[in-house]
Amino acid sequence: MNAPVKTPLTLATPIAANATPRRALPGAEALTNLIKAVIPPLLGIALFIGVWALIAARSEGLPGPLSTWYSALELFADPFYDNGPNDMGIGWNILHSLGRVGLGFGLAALIGIPLGFAIGRFAFLANMLSPIISLLRPVSPLAWLPIGLLVFEAAGPASIWVIFISSIWPIILNTAAGVASVPQDYLNVARVLKLSEFKVLTRILFPAVLPHLMTGIRLAIGVAWLVIVAAEMLTGGTGLGFWVWDEWNNLNVEHILIAIIIVGLVGLALEQALLLLAKRFDYAN
Repeated sequence: MNAPVKTPLTLATPIAANATPRRALPGAEALTNLIKAVIPPLLGIALFIGVWALIAARSEGLPGPLSTWYSALELFADPFYDNGPNDMGIGWNILHSLGRVGLGFGLAALIGIPLGFAIGRFAFLANMLSPIISLLRPVSPLAWLPIGLLVFEAAGPASIWVIFISSIWPIILNTAAGVASVPQDYLNVARVLKLSEFKVLTRILFPAVLPHLMTGIRLAIGVAWLVIVAAEMLTGGTGLGFWVWDEWNNLNVEHILIAIIIVGLVGLALEQALLLLAKRFDYAN
């Protein structure tokens, strides 16, 4: 009878059948997530600055990133000086633009949200206003500026009017679409329970429409911030748009580039603030 042959132990032979893999340390996992979140944006910014520097090196009139940075440091050293209406710091111009955007957008929300609810709730009203909205919505925002100057006879109210008429359409359309998407069963239950129109609005429609409403508000604030710069270029006075045009007349291209970056940063901040607000009032969670 032959003796059993023993299998030699090799490096590939497992030591223990129930061995468990090592878990990554919490600190290492957090560091990995941080790197994944930070490195791609930094690479994108570096690529943008590199392309900018390359174009500036080949262009005679375009300032490079370094000279623009030094000019920005000098500009923001005293952002709130006031030497009269036509010579104010960049801080005041930003605040004046934000003030006009706030007024125009606030009026658009004040009128657009109830009108959107009414259009989505009542088919007769939707059919009546649909041709008007379809006709006016594609009109360029700046085409409304002469009408504002004619009616209000002042540059400030005319700019607010342009923001209002440009930002009201996303609010109306998204709100109406949200109301129209509410399941009919919900409304049938409300009719069986004989709920008042106010309770239907507050208990059924508003929670269901809120995601659509926040989308409309985000789109509207983006349109408003885009329009204000162009409107202020044409109306003059104070604000980022007027400041950009004034710097162009002075051939100060570095300040124009700084204004472009400021417009982008402020627009990004407004959008992120609305995203946080939408998450705060998310009824789905």
